[in-house]
Amino acid sequence: MGAPRKAGPFLAGLLVVGSVVTSAVGADLKTPPPTPVPPAGSPSPFVSHLSTPSPPSERPDVLAAAAVLADPDTGQVLYAKAATDRYPIASLTKLMAALLVLERTQPSDTVKVSKRVGRSSHRLGLSELGLVGGERIAVGELLYGLLLQSANDAAEALAERVSGTGKRFVAEMNRRARELGMADTLFRSPGGLDDRGYSSAADLFTLTRAALQQPFLAHVVSTRFHQVLSRSEPPRVVQNRNVLLWLYPGTFGVKTGFTAKAGYNVIAAARRGHRRLVVVVLGSAGEPFSDAAALLNYGFAGFERRTLVRAGESLGTVGIRGGRVPVEAGSSLELLLPKGSEGRVTRSLEPDPMAAFPPMAGDVVGQIRIRVGKRPPASAPVVVSSVPPPPLPPSAGPWWRRAAGTIAAAVGELVHALLS
Repeated sequence: MGAPRKAGPFLAGLLVVGSVVTSAVGADLKTPPPTPVPPAGSPSPFVSHLSTPSPPSERPDVLAAAAVLADPDTGQVLYAKAATDRYPIASLTKLMAALLVLERTQPSDTVKVSKRVGRSSHRLGLSELGLVGGERIAVGELLYGLLLQSANDAAEALAERVSGTGKRFVAEMNRRARELGMADTLFRSPGGLDDRGYSSAADLFTLTRAALQQPFLAHVVSTRFHQVLSRSEPPRVVQNRNVLLWLYPGTFGVKTGFTAKAGYNVIAAARRGHRRLVVVVLGSAGEPFSDAAALLNYGFAGFERRTLVRAGESLGTVGIRGGRVPVEAGSSLELLLPKGSEGRVTRSLEPDPMAAFPPMAGDVVGQIRIRVGKRPPASAPVVVSSVPPPPLPPSAGPWWRRAAGTIAAAVGELVHALLS
């Protein structure tokens, strides 16, 4: 592994007005320019290069307080550091706000900015769009401001549009978090500027998986620049603060966040061929992008996908209440395993204690649990492959009585046939 990376000071950007960057919209820039913050510009942290260890396949030394690297398609975790510890998450909060907004509205819906949001925009931190009371603007445009520029006034305006008040919106954010199983999360504001809310790296991975299933949100977080169009105010140009969109090939999201208490944070998603990975980095003292890139390198270079069971593969029979049934794998099971890793693969069939006759073909009657070496087990559903015959009724009496009954029944059927 290369020399440990030092958490140097986070480079400060320049004060840039929107007109300077307008010409860069759509440009294929190799490094991110300073980020403009409408309406007048503000300091904007950014980096122009990443520091990652070599070789990339080795487990990196992550400097941040907490991190998770995982596969969003399967949920498999490849790396975890303090994954369930609770930390303030700053503007990563806005990812939940965006998810809730898109579950309750359409991007084309109109928001009328309240006087309260218009008057308070100057108190919502350096990140803002400069919304004006009475301004009319589409939900989708506000989401660009929310997720690229991390605009706090956009968060407040969207919260009022969805729930009437920010307080009710936050309650709905927490309710949605519980639905997703985010046990170490509590939101206290729509934008995260408060520093009283918290979450964990594991919970934020769960949130990211849900958010990326929203096509509009997935498109927004992959966008470098956007011209925010208002229906009553001049356009505003915003730029994504996730510099991995420029510096790490294959990046397609997701969100950054910073406050003095939370430190520097990033959720990033990247793609290599058919593989996708998500990394969450929390509580970094310096820029978080190098840690994120090092973990992504580790995931892409250090792991290979192995198929452990294929959908439709025959698994023999499994016993359920009333007898045994032929079964097969209900879905394929693939895992990312360290390249060159050795480990004995063990399989076990676990029937569902509630499954009973008469089953139907395709019914789930248990699961197959597979363990590779000492790694945590993975499982896939086990389904009935064909409908079995009904179980025979329990026998009664000695064998000669059962035989006599069978002969009598056969003679009766023969006589009936002759007389018919």
